[in-house]
Parts: sequence; C-alpha cells; structure tokens
Amino acid sequence: MPIILIDQDSDAHATIVWLSFGDRLGALLDTMRELKDLGLDVTKGTVTTEDAIVKTQFFITQQGCKVEDPEILERIRLSIIDNLLKYHPESSERLAMGEVFGNKPPKKLDVDDTTHVLLQDDGPKRSLLYIETADRPGLLLEIIKIILDISIDVESAEIDTEGLVAKDMFHVSYRGAALSNTLSQVLINSLLYYLRRPGTEEDSY
Repeated sequence: MPIILIDQDSDAHATIVWLSFGDRLGALLDTMRELKDLGLDVTKGTVTTEDAIVKTQFFITQQGCKVEDPEILERIRLSIIDNLLKYHPESSERLAMGEVFGNKPPKKLDVDDTTHVLLQDDGPKRSLLYIETADRPGLLLEIIKIILDISIDVESAEIDTEGLVAKDMFHVSYRGAALSNTLSQVLINSLLYYLRRPGTEEDSY
C-alpha cells in the first residue's frame, strides 16, 4: 500500500517527508526536481529497504526553515502522488488521486464509515486532533481552513496518506491553552459536517 507521511514534529528546522512504495530512480529525481520548482530545498535524502519495501525520506526546508504554509504542504503531497502514479501506474487503484491521474480508478470509500475525528488534551497548553477520512485533493487546505475559522491555532501537523485514507494529526491550541470541552465539540462537529457532507469531493477540485 502506498504511504506518504509529512512530519512536522520530528525536526525543529525541516519538514520530513516519507514515501513508502516506489523504487524507481526516475520518480525520486522528478520528485526532487518538483520540490525545487516549488522554491524548496532538499537538505538531505535517504533511501532504505525494509522487508522488501523501499522507503524514501526527504528533509525539506523553505528559506532555511521548515515548511509552514498549508498550501505548499498540499502541493508537496500532490506532487509526490503525481510522480508515484507516473512511475507506478499500478498504484492508481490504491490511491484516491488515482481517480484523477491514474489508469485504474480506485474503489469509492463510504465517507461515513471511514471518517473519524478525535480530540484530546496533550498537556495544559495544547490539544491533539486526529482525523481519519477518505483522501481527496485539497483535503488538507479545507481542514486547516475549518480549524482557523473557529480561531483555533495550528501549532504543528503530521499528514499521513495511506492508500485511499488520509490520517492526519494536528497540535492545536486556543489563546495559548488546550481547547475547552465546548470548543472541542464545536471543532469536532464542524469537521464531521464538512468531511461527511455530500458533494465535498466535487467542491475540492
């Protein structure tokens, strides 16, 4: 199963991107070229093999710092998926974006069954938000917009695409503190409404 993980927590100065699936040099080179075209620097890259699965890791910076702009993070994710589908067309039925770019469309997931939103305190100053739902283009930007529209701050994020499913974690806070029970419920309800409502996929393109 293709896995793409964007890690904002493990390194203080760089965004770390993990790709598990592809093993072709062309995909690696094209991905690095597209990251450079986005104005990003790949400060380090590693390729390892574990249990016959090739794992590629990129350390990415923008003007010497980790990438903070949600739009750029989404473009990184889509660029990697685009190259994965280009060099591994067989992955199209296992990625949500295969419906747009791939040769063989994936099976549709039931958003009600696949969507889960959990929120819990992670110390006195922030809360941990976990979202699991059917993946689609523009999903990250919409989630960030919903959070910010409620005046909640996003401190860090980990964006994980596992095949057809997005599994994202965010550290969030409100005025420097963890979210109250009332605000937590407002955020959960807003996210569930957006992620489960009909027509969301068409609106995201």
